[in-house]
Amino acid sequence: MSCALDKVEENIFRVISKELKHNDTLPNAQVLNAYGCNGGNVSPELSWINVPNNTKSFAIVCHDPDAPKENGWYHWLVVNIPNTYTSIKQGEKIKESLETITDFKTTGYGGACPPVGHGIHHYHFTVYALDVEKLDVKQNEKPTEVEKKIISHAIAKSTITGLFERK
Repeated sequence: MSCALDKVEENIFRVISKELKHNDTLPNAQVLNAYGCNGGNVSPELSWINVPNNTKSFAIVCHDPDAPKENGWYHWLVVNIPNTYTSIKQGEKIKESLETITDFKTTGYGGACPPVGHGIHHYHFTVYALDVEKLDVKQNEKPTEVEKKIISHAIAKSTITGLFERK
């Protein structure tokens, strides 16, 4: 038997993934292939559902708040994803979007590779629904500044978190 709360839950903006399980270990495909890590270094497949009606574009941010660096570590920032998209395939680059620089000082996805013995790190993959078609950001803009602009135009967001640790 369903109740009113079930209906509310069904209509909440959510990010889902066939590859990532929330609060579970990241698949090897999403681990960096450098600095002693031997992963596939590809961005995960993500889909989003129950998009707010007034969404004009989307943004994706992958952030590790546990990194031993002020503001954590930004692994992936994608802005200006058209509102016609409701998913991104593993490793896909959406032509109409813009990937800005990460803390690796390059654009595109950079996988998980925390310091050895630093404990479990949380990799938050957040999809934002935005109230503008295009954010005014530069490709080489600081990740913290890009995220501030994203948040200032967010009308909804949803996060799926992957975990990774190097012992």
